[in-house]
Amino acid sequence: MTTTRPYLIRAISEWACENDLTPHLLVNALEEGVVVPTQFINDGQIILNISLSAVQGLELGNEWILFSARFSGKSMNIEVPVNAVLAIYARENGQGIYFHEEGGTPEPDGDNDEINPVDKQVTKKQEKPRLKVVK
Repeated sequence: MTTTRPYLIRAISEWACENDLTPHLLVNALEEGVVVPTQFINDGQIILNISLSAVQGLELGNEWILFSARFSGKSMNIEVPVNAVLAIYARENGQGIYFHEEGGTPEPDGDNDEINPVDKQVTKKQEKPRLKVVK
């Protein structure tokens, strides 16, 4: 059976764009195959803005997320294996999904069915987003 992760990433990205929100990916930058600007990696993770106004050629595939973006004025091709995505959420309200690192399912958090916002401040030591599964 295939993982649900790429489908959920596409769904949250589409939802965010349709609601004039900015989709962001939280990526495990240490995962094999990840190609991102190393100067923006913090504690092994990187946050990437994947809004259509920030990237070119966005491909949200079943195995890879590919696009081109500018970092400090320099264009770079970004390559992220889908299994390296730790979360996808909207910058403005933090709503989205947090994934287990080893599997494709969102992480359950108690009996509450709501998705909690991701912390909006990024500190030096970045914590995992606090999101919940929507059933």
